[in-house]
Amino acid sequence: MTLATPPDLVRIPAGDFLMGAADADEEERPVHRVYVSEFFIGRFAVTEDEFARFIRATGYPAPAIRGLPLIATGGRDALFGELAAPYVWDRAEPPEGLGGHPVVLVRYNDALAYCRWLSEVLGRVARLPTEAEWEKAARGGAEGLRYPWGNDIDPSRCNFLAGPSVKRQRGTRPAGTYSPNAYGLCDMAGNVWEWVSDWYSGDYYSESDARDPRGPETGRMRIVRGGSWVNDDVSMLRCACRHRVPPDTYSYSVGFRIVCSP
Repeated sequence: MTLATPPDLVRIPAGDFLMGAADADEEERPVHRVYVSEFFIGRFAVTEDEFARFIRATGYPAPAIRGLPLIATGGRDALFGELAAPYVWDRAEPPEGLGGHPVVLVRYNDALAYCRWLSEVLGRVARLPTEAEWEKAARGGAEGLRYPWGNDIDPSRCNFLAGPSVKRQRGTRPAGTYSPNAYGLCDMAGNVWEWVSDWYSGDYYSESDARDPRGPETGRMRIVRGGSWVNDDVSMLRCACRHRVPPDTYSYSVGFRIVCSP
């Protein structure tokens, strides 16, 4: 099988950058210089239409509301179901009108399954980005900025929540709605959280490899990056923000983008 439309990939040049944030929680410190080899990353998060090709080709289960993840416990199950409902698929068909939006309701293992399939189709390895790759890409070649475009939040540059009262009126936006960063990547802040490949460790930065770090070998929590349309705390949209989640997490606000090696 070949893809009629191959993924839109952007080359990120090899080089070092400053990873982390000095004015944030301990898990983002110390700020440290990391060298990352050349890689190619999706200009956009994987869309509903792109994920549909995978579903149709493999028969893999479509995004749905399954057993509720740990993040939906504590009396939040009704709200979780309400906000997730617009993103539930009808068999192998994504929700009407959302084909160009980033796919959501995908677990970490679902993203891995997509990457395995795409690798076979492309004849080259497709995978999730590491934390270091993701942050280097988000920063767009700049050093020390809070967001992909600068140090101040800009509602015209990303999809986030203006306030909790409007959550039911908001949702994902089509890929490419907002202007890209300096590398040409869209939605590195806001729209949907994005899975990365690393296990989470709060003190990993103090012992991280200086070249192409790939995170701890094992762990209990996974990591998503970038913030999403449900976040009204804009600190979660920062390039350096590390958001840890249980491995079973899936949500109406979590998707992913792919990386390919040269």
